[in-house]
Amino acid sequence: MKCPWADGDNAAMTAYHDHEWGFVTTDETATFELMVLEMMQAGLSWQTVLNKRAAFKSAFANYDLTQIADFKQPEIDTLMANAGIIRNKRKILATINNAQLLQKWHSAGQTVIAYLWSFVDYEPQNSQLRSMTDLPAQTDLSKRISKTLKKQGFQFLGPNIVYSWLQALGIINDHLTTCDRYEPAIAFGNAHHDALMALKKTL
Repeated sequence: MKCPWADGDNAAMTAYHDHEWGFVTTDETATFELMVLEMMQAGLSWQTVLNKRAAFKSAFANYDLTQIADFKQPEIDTLMANAGIIRNKRKILATINNAQLLQKWHSAGQTVIAYLWSFVDYEPQNSQLRSMTDLPAQTDLSKRISKTLKKQGFQFLGPNIVYSWLQALGIINDHLTTCDRYEPAIAFGNAHHDALMALKKTL
């Protein structure tokens, strides 16, 4: 049994649910990619975003921060003409802005993945949800993170988007307790304890 949103015939949704969502991530590039995808998803379905995932990766230079941070009007025009992605100018400009900020973080020796994990002391948060009706859209944690990121200039990262981002990164495991991926997600997190502790030392 799977979480209801992934219990269908869409292969991309099923694969994402089974192998990524709720599973601990410590990779910085994956963290940025998921940030972009969550931003792009706002107001749309997650399936729509997943169907365009490969196109997003290509359009955004394989999520190379250095390249994205240097995007100017010609690159923006190219993105706006790309039918393979979600052509929302506010989201595109926010992506470039956020890439520029993260590039500065990296120059200072800081990563966003270490920063996000610091809010939960580098311990995966395993929820005890029995129904999708119990699933929150945002929490005090996501509100706090959103507020701190906005103060630093990040855009399009409201508490709802941040909460979805935390789920995607496995910082929060919101698989239902009845889902066959709930326990594997916990085990995966436990197996990455050393990686999380190593991440902690970088902040």
